[in-house]
Amino acid sequence: MDSPASPALQRQVASLYQAESRRVLATLIRLLGDFDLAEEALQDAFIAAMEQWPRDGIPEQPRAWLVSTGRFKAIDTLRRRARFDASQEEIARRLEKDVPPPGEEEELEDDRLRLIFTCCHPALPADARVALTLREVCDLTTEEIASAYLVATPTMAQRIVRAKNKIRQAGIPYQVPERQELNERLDSVLQVIYLVFNEGYFASSGDNLTRPDLSREAIRLGALLVELLPESEARGLLALMLLIEARRPARLDHQGDLILLEDQDRSLWDQDLIQQGTALVERALGEGRFGTYTLQAAIAAVHGEAASADQTDWPQIVGLYDVLLRTSPSPVIELNRAVAVAMRDGWEAGLELVDELLAGGQLDGYLPARAARADLLRRLGRHQDALRVYQEALTLSRQGAERRLLEKRVAELSSVIPSSL
Repeated sequence: MDSPASPALQRQVASLYQAESRRVLATLIRLLGDFDLAEEALQDAFIAAMEQWPRDGIPEQPRAWLVSTGRFKAIDTLRRRARFDASQEEIARRLEKDVPPPGEEEELEDDRLRLIFTCCHPALPADARVALTLREVCDLTTEEIASAYLVATPTMAQRIVRAKNKIRQAGIPYQVPERQELNERLDSVLQVIYLVFNEGYFASSGDNLTRPDLSREAIRLGALLVELLPESEARGLLALMLLIEARRPARLDHQGDLILLEDQDRSLWDQDLIQQGTALVERALGEGRFGTYTLQAAIAAVHGEAASADQTDWPQIVGLYDVLLRTSPSPVIELNRAVAVAMRDGWEAGLELVDELLAGGQLDGYLPARAARADLLRRLGRHQDALRVYQEALTLSRQGAERRLLEKRVAELSSVIPSSL
């Protein structure tokens, strides 16, 4: 009869699950070639651990034990299924025959990298990449992911299932891409991580502005990527996330309302994160192969070292946006540059650039563009125009805290505009 696990052992196993389960899963996916079978095998391996370790003690190499046990549990599962589907017996025989060479179970780092690149494969829809990465790499439950993205759990579950089916049916390889494909594929991975971070830092919808758990997962994933694949842009993205995350303690007031960057109490910013981010961005810039994430991180680092909005080095920020526009032209970057120009050269100069952008039509329906124009008009004292544009922006808002800020501006302007106008 198995001995019951002591509370101390239960805590050790729980700690091991938190630290190692994704690594073990990544190796099981490689060995078994099936996401669902690997997840089932992982759970069976930990159940076996809780049954055997109280009697036998924790093995010297618990990760290798879990991988080996999970693999044999999967073979047992396939044999049981073979009673109804003969093809499962053939798969079980193949898995039993393909015994990993001694020590291969220990080569787990590459497997985690394989898993990240597979979940972020560009053949998958963008929303499926995010969901699959959070589920398989970050170990968030389907319910947690559905809650974070404000969709029903069955909808999210279907999204994840479709992604796994797509990987299987399209024969998406479970491997790190070759060097010649690496840059293109790395872009997809970085994009997914940044999407997850942004959703956690500035939720796209709902009443809560931030979801810190999502941002933490994105930073953890970014750090893992830097550890496994030390490319400059991976460092740049991690730096960017750390530098933005450093501002989180100052972003909301006690009512949960948004505080804009220039109004934030910068003594609340996390200086440890700023130092970590700045060191990473300096290293990435020094390597000379930087891209958009590194440049955005450099801009965030300039904000991070300024004691106030007035003391910010706006000429340097405008210069960095100029470089960013040359490497990755986009109307959103042009808009951000226009705001920086307004801080450097005055509100009229910024408004002229914003109006040119809006006249081009590329930012139609983009709330930050309307909000920026309204803000510049307000600062110029053109209250009636500002009120009208704030009201336009309100029609585009889907986010509670953002809406409250816009409504506050509308109320402020309405109180100073004579009712006869």
